[in-house]
Amino acid sequence: MTPAFRPTDISPAVTRLSALAPLGPEGLAALDEAQRHRRKIAPHREVSPASDSRTGLILSGWAARVCHWSDGRRQIMHVLLAGDLLDVEQAPHSVSTIALTPVEICPTPHANGDDGLAAAFAQSRVLERLYLFRHIARLGRLNAVDRLTDWLLETRDRLAMLGLTSGNGFSLPLTQETLADLLGLTSVHVNRTLQLLRRDNVLEWSGGALRLNDPAALARHLDYQPAQGKSGSGL
Repeated sequence: MTPAFRPTDISPAVTRLSALAPLGPEGLAALDEAQRHRRKIAPHREVSPASDSRTGLILSGWAARVCHWSDGRRQIMHVLLAGDLLDVEQAPHSVSTIALTPVEICPTPHANGDDGLAAAFAQSRVLERLYLFRHIARLGRLNAVDRLTDWLLETRDRLAMLGLTSGNGFSLPLTQETLADLLGLTSVHVNRTLQLLRRDNVLEWSGGALRLNDPAALARHLDYQPAQGKSGSGL
């Protein structure tokens, strides 16, 4: 008999997948079982699925797909959050996945006939491609201020899908150095950009908590629209 899914087991990852597609009892039970096999990964360590699996599901924490150069430089291509899939076969060999904070990962559960769970996984993969395309455009055509605020708008929307925002505020447990590697800037440039945004009352960031004071105005300025996958707009 399939065990009932208990509301107390609802995690940010399940919240996100449920937002992407309606999940049936079989899918929820499969997610519940998969989470019982979670693994913890320390910051700066490589994030990889279990040895007997080619895919994994991020349950908590922040990870990143990173391209490294032999001289120590790196470019963060995409940030992974709870509910994102880790598929080693989809990433090129030159790109690794690194934990930016403590991360928990579990095997990707089998859909077991639950079309909703399969649809949520498919939608998650579509969204990751949209985020990557937007990041290419962000790095290619936006200045430092717009790169940072555009990425913060996207991150706020992604965290809202996880139930991890409070109004326009959210936790941002990343260093300025990490933001520099993400946005193609130097740490000094990121610091100056943040000072400018604070001075202009665009944002507040203290103790790892960030608040955007007028995200609607930022979105209008940047022509920003949330990525919506197959059924919505593109970028």
